[in-house]
Amino acid sequence: MLNTERKPVSAGEMLTEEFLTPMKLTQGALAEAMGVERKLVNELCNDRRAVTADTALMLARVFGNSPEFWLNVQRRTDLWEALHTPKRRRRIEQARALQVAG
Repeated sequence: MLNTERKPVSAGEMLTEEFLTPMKLTQGALAEAMGVERKLVNELCNDRRAVTADTALMLARVFGNSPEFWLNVQRRTDLWEALHTPKRRRRIEQARALQVAG
């Protein structure tokens, strides 16, 4: 169940605080290992870019964990943001269950 009170750790925070900093890696070194531009890693670290399936697969190869790990971090953030952005929440709350005849 999604904890709706406290904002979850973002993918950028996770990447920076649990991987780059402890491993003493620069964004440039990670970008090189991933085979991408440094800008992509910088945007990930600063939460200006979401983790996609492709990015999750690359991060998993680089760090030896699973793509599901990275996608789940992103998913938790996305769900929290949807529930805590008033305009988005109002739109979501308009959805109603279908009444299926049968």
